[in-house]
Amino acid sequence: MITGGGSGHEPAFVGYLGDGMLDSVAIGEVFASPPALAFYDAIVDADQGEGVAVLFGNYAGDNMNVKMAVQMAEDDDIEVKYVVANDDVASAPKAVKEQRHGIAGGFFMWKVGGARAAKGGSLDDVIASAQNVVNRTKSICVGLEPCVIPALGHSNFKIEDGTMEFGVGHHGEAGTKVEKLKSASEMAQEMAETILNDFDFEEGKEVAVMLSSLGATPVMELYVLYDEVEKVLAKAGHKVWKTYIGNYVTSLDMNGASLTIVDLDDEIKELLSEPAVPIGMKNY
Repeated sequence: MITGGGSGHEPAFVGYLGDGMLDSVAIGEVFASPPALAFYDAIVDADQGEGVAVLFGNYAGDNMNVKMAVQMAEDDDIEVKYVVANDDVASAPKAVKEQRHGIAGGFFMWKVGGARAAKGGSLDDVIASAQNVVNRTKSICVGLEPCVIPALGHSNFKIEDGTMEFGVGHHGEAGTKVEKLKSASEMAQEMAETILNDFDFEEGKEVAVMLSSLGATPVMELYVLYDEVEKVLAKAGHKVWKTYIGNYVTSLDMNGASLTIVDLDDEIKELLSEPAVPIGMKNY
């Protein structure tokens, strides 16, 4: 099982190499897709004769390069199948959700897919489990201060003092709106309700929640924000089964956070409970 993407999102992507998660990773320049050859090399590196699952985020460059790499691998008689994460609800309307980008929710795709593989699942089993959690995962970001691109020496976008960018992308893609800076309570309500409205739940659900820093936000502030998120979820009748709070998928030194909510089923709960030992994180 492999993934790949641009640098600058650490611990993603290389930090999720390890038992129970990824077997190989293709890495690109900062905020740039790895070339097709890098994805191909990762596929060859991971192949043990039973096929390779490529689980990656939905971006134009990654889509193009993965598909070229898959063709190269198939020419070498390596069976490859892929799943594309598209959890960013701000990046495209629900009617065309297949166009949405993959952001921090990709963690759950790797964790669930890796657990299925570790339990002896076939390539088709891994693909099915990964696709199931992708279908049930949604995220939103809020940016407070932009990140600095090392090659430029300055940010590639601007957030005015006293404002926040709601729905900002992990590479500085414009959000859905610029708002006056809000309190943690107001921010949590807007983020959580945006995701819940996109799910359109008809009843209370059991969920997993991730709050990831975008790079510069202290963990203490993430816990303050999470406390408010949990209140919103509880008021809506939802129960939090498991939380993930910290640096999971970042954006260099951007100040802000991403919220991810997973609509759990028994399979996802089982696979999230399986052990994993990624090199860049605590054990999961």
